[in-house]
Amino acid sequence: MTLFLQIWGGGFYLSNKILLALAEGRPQRSKRLFKIAGWLIYILGVPAWVIILISKQNWIAASIEVGGVPSMIFGLYNVYTRAEVSSRTMDIIAMSATYLSLVLGVGYSLYGHGGINTVTQLLEIGVMIGFLLGSYLLAKNLPVGWLFFMLMNGSMAVLMLIQEKPILSIQQLLSLCFVVYGFIIAIKTNK
Repeated sequence: MTLFLQIWGGGFYLSNKILLALAEGRPQRSKRLFKIAGWLIYILGVPAWVIILISKQNWIAASIEVGGVPSMIFGLYNVYTRAEVSSRTMDIIAMSATYLSLVLGVGYSLYGHGGINTVTQLLEIGVMIGFLLGSYLLAKNLPVGWLFFMLMNGSMAVLMLIQEKPILSIQQLLSLCFVVYGFIIAIKTNK
């Protein structure tokens, strides 16, 4: 079962990063299609990640996966509707879910571990900051979101390696390559 979850979650997650990175610098029509597919694929991979993370008691990382879904839906909505300006209501919902997830995930981890006492918790905090801010900033079409995804992918790769999930660790490193590519293209096309 663990192997299936790693392939499901890792495959969908990697596909998301590939599609979002390839969307950068493309003509508007194909860029839009790549982004729509990327946001949808990620959302479909969330359940596998949540199951894996909860099974290892990675409460911070699990809560951000769940909390990041509104940002993913926000990004999907913006691309689908071709929104030039973000919907204020969607923006508030995504931000609220992000902050609520931060509080719940960190709070439960602090409670369960009696503070920040493990390397895995520090790595989860890197994942949390990178994922939530990266998703939110990319949903708003801000290239700096790619930098936060770099933090997230690096932190998650190490976390998965420590917790003996080699497929997910490799997938995170491959995702990091596409995140770097996406960032470079986004910077070049936004000048």
